[in-house]
Amino acid sequence: MMISVLIPTYRRAKDLARCLAALEKQTRPADEVLVVVRDSDVETWQLLEAFPNVLPLRIVTVSVPGVVAAMNAGVDVAKGEIIAITDDDAAPHADWLERIEAHYLADAKVGGVGGRDRMHYGTHLVEGQSQVVGRLQWFGRAIGNHHLGVGNAREVDILKGVNSSYRRAAIANIRFDQRMRGTGAQVHHELMLCLTLKRAGWKLIYDPQIVVDHYLGQRFDEDRRNQFNATAFSNMTYNETLSLLEHLTPARRIVFSIWAVLVGTRDAWGLVQLLRFLPSQGKLAWQKWLASMHGRWQAWLTWSDRDRSSDVWAQQ
Repeated sequence: MMISVLIPTYRRAKDLARCLAALEKQTRPADEVLVVVRDSDVETWQLLEAFPNVLPLRIVTVSVPGVVAAMNAGVDVAKGEIIAITDDDAAPHADWLERIEAHYLADAKVGGVGGRDRMHYGTHLVEGQSQVVGRLQWFGRAIGNHHLGVGNAREVDILKGVNSSYRRAAIANIRFDQRMRGTGAQVHHELMLCLTLKRAGWKLIYDPQIVVDHYLGQRFDEDRRNQFNATAFSNMTYNETLSLLEHLTPARRIVFSIWAVLVGTRDAWGLVQLLRFLPSQGKLAWQKWLASMHGRWQAWLTWSDRDRSSDVWAQQ
C-alpha cells in the first residue's frame, strides 16, 4: 500500500525539523511526505528550502488560516491509499508507519487507525494509564485520553489528529468540516470526521503501540492552550457541539442538550461546572461559562439552519 504522510505546519520550524527527522528513521518509509505551509510563513519556507533531500517531500501551499484548510489541501493532492497525519510538534516513533499499515492490511473494513501521543510539557512527560480511550458516551460526552491509552488495539469512536490515519477509500467523498471555528488548531476538528466515518460503517482502531512524542509547541492563534481566551473557549465548544448535533439520534440529541447545559465538562462548561469552580475562580468562572454557552448556542443555530435534506437521521 502507498502511504502519504500529511503534516500541517505554521511558524514552528524547529518543531517541524524534529518531526521530519523522525520520519527519516521509519522502518517502513513513507512514499510521500506532504508538508502544508501557509503562504506567509517565512520561517518555515526557509527551513524547507534548506532541508536535506532525503525524504520524498512535497510542499503544499495554503492561504486560508486553520488546520482544517491545511488538512483538506493535503488530502486533495495526496497519492497514498493511506493518509497518515501528525502535527509539526510531534515525533513519530520509528515503527509508526509499519504498525499503521499492518491494521489496514489485516482488515478491509478499517477506515482509520491512530495511537498514543506521549504529551511533553517542556521537560515534563504526562504520566498515566487508561483503558477508556476515544469513546463517545450515549448521552454525548466525548472521552479522549489518547495520550494515556494502554492495552490491546481496539475499536474506538474518536481518533486524535496528532496521531491518526485514514484509508483514502473511506474519506474519498469526505473532507474535514469547513464549519469548524478557529484560525489555528480548531479543536475537535477530528470529531466530526470520525463520527461521519463511523456512521458510514468504517472501523476506527486505536493501538497504544502506535506512538508519537507530542511536544506541545507554541500556538499563534486565539487558542494559547493554558491561557484562557473567550473566543477560543467558545470555538472549542462550538466545534464539539455541532459535531454531536449532526450525529446523535434525535433522542440522544435531546439528552445531550440537557446534559450540556446543566452539567458539561471542564472544557465546555454547564451550570454544575460553573458552581463547582465559582468559589476558586470567581469572575473567570463566569467568563468560561458564558463562552461555553455562547459556543453551544451558536452551534445550535448553525445546526438548525442547515439544509434539512442533509439530516442523516431524517434519511433513515
